[in-house]
Amino acid sequence: MNIEVSSSIHLMYVNEIQQEMYDSAQRRGTGIAKRSIEYLSKKITEGNAVVATDNGKWVGFCYIETWSHGQFVANSGLIVSPDFRHLGVATLIKDKVFALSRKKYPEAKIFGLTTGLAVMKINSDLGYKPVIYSELTQDEEFWNGCKSCVNYDILMKKSGRIACVQPCFSFPIMKKKVVPDIFSRIIDIIMSKKVVLAFSGGLDTSYCAKYLSETLGYEVYAVTVNTGGFTEEEEKELEKRALNLGVKKYRCINAQEDYYNSCVKYLIFGNVLKNNTYPLSVSAERTIQAQEIAKYAIETGADAIAHGSTGAGNDQVRFDLIFQVMCPDVEIITPIRDMALSREEEIEFLKSHGYESEFQKAQYSVNKGLWGTSVGGKETLTSRNSLPEEAFPSQVKEIQSSELEIEFNKGEVVAVNGEYFEHPVYAIQKIEHLASVYGIGRDIHVGDTIVGIKGRVGFEAAAASVIIKAHHLLEKHVLSKYQQMMKSQLSDWYGNWLHEALFLDPVMRNIESFLMDSQKTVSGKVFITLHPYRFVLNGIESAHDLMSDQFGSYGEANRAWTGDDVKGYTKILSNSLKIYHQINKADR
Repeated sequence: MNIEVSSSIHLMYVNEIQQEMYDSAQRRGTGIAKRSIEYLSKKITEGNAVVATDNGKWVGFCYIETWSHGQFVANSGLIVSPDFRHLGVATLIKDKVFALSRKKYPEAKIFGLTTGLAVMKINSDLGYKPVIYSELTQDEEFWNGCKSCVNYDILMKKSGRIACVQPCFSFPIMKKKVVPDIFSRIIDIIMSKKVVLAFSGGLDTSYCAKYLSETLGYEVYAVTVNTGGFTEEEEKELEKRALNLGVKKYRCINAQEDYYNSCVKYLIFGNVLKNNTYPLSVSAERTIQAQEIAKYAIETGADAIAHGSTGAGNDQVRFDLIFQVMCPDVEIITPIRDMALSREEEIEFLKSHGYESEFQKAQYSVNKGLWGTSVGGKETLTSRNSLPEEAFPSQVKEIQSSELEIEFNKGEVVAVNGEYFEHPVYAIQKIEHLASVYGIGRDIHVGDTIVGIKGRVGFEAAAASVIIKAHHLLEKHVLSKYQQMMKSQLSDWYGNWLHEALFLDPVMRNIESFLMDSQKTVSGKVFITLHPYRFVLNGIESAHDLMSDQFGSYGEANRAWTGDDVKGYTKILSNSLKIYHQINKADR
């Protein structure tokens, strides 16, 4: 991107600049003094403007005006193309035009009038200070030019032009002045636009925290949603980091029980394994995290929501879609994705803004949660290589086999080895503790991403793997074959749509109702043996077991029918097949 002092070569952009000035003023309902093509062209050819371009495309513009024989200089008409907003371009242009003003008019008082929050913040960062209108130029030409502003009548109400509290504010650089306290307080109120930032504490969201507050001028409300990935100590460390980054407020939402109640429960009911492999650990987490963040944004009255997703993965879609549905009027800001920032650029920005931290790039990216932990590394970027032992957070510590008993009540885990739990979340955590030391639940999932490419992700999900298989075994004993067939089909759709960010589609609630109803008889105990890297399902006990010997034993005894019953049944069952094959003999 080029940001340079204007010349005649930039006249090709003048029509576009003028139109965007007008359109922007109309959208915001504020007044930018109208400027003709001739006026703007003159500023450009005389070198009294700054123009930003990118590969031949107009990006931004600002010009300078002088009043009272050069005693006052205004940096006016700042405008940025909609395609390049929220990228810090306005700050760079203002910095450039300020330097141009100081170079051309070293003794002048530089000022500007604005009702825009972002410009106020930029001006403040450049050293401008608020003053009352009486300290501005009294040049009649200047005040006549203000008449096209929608706030002109208000501006002129008190003592002609002396009104210290009005919608338009000035930011001159002056050596001696007293800024009224009431004016400063009003500036603070006007500048307090809020953004809720999904905060993980990593490099990307740390960059976002600084960028949003110091470049875009937002009050940053950082929020972490704990879906099983953080200990109490880690939560405290996240809060400390967020506050050190300058956020106004930090909050950690413990959503583990809500996560289970609204999502994980149905993944168990449906025995959901994406591509018969992956328990949708991250897919499910992100959906719930996004919903909690959206609720928090509504609660705080936020003007925007931000997240640190890149443009390469599934999470950007999951976050954006949930936010658009739940907070349709709230702006979504994604600095990392929009600016395609490198790791080095993010670190340099943080250092230049006074924040130092050890952002060492880990060999493996790990995302831990209640329903499993994803693991990514150089191996998962290939189709050939597997993850080494050291890539997995839970190392094998047990080599002697052990017995595990899981008790279900209407499809939900209620007890582990005879110990009953207040909520299934704690039962899941117990199973994870017992099974993860065997290295159980490890695999690499290969699948289709939301963005249309194939992807691989490693994972370890000891509890999820054991629970789903144990639950499925119990269902084989207590559900009819058609219940199982229908459940299998609907559960596949449920998992696919959850993965594809469609959790809020009403059909998901319909499927959940079916799954819930199907669990009425899914109660009993499942007996399992744990071994290093594997487990064995030994059997079940249930009052609803349909494999009851009072009706017969497969291959051994029939107590509920006779041989003649079977002959008649078989004859009727074969009718449609006999008819088909006899009619179509000639085709064989």
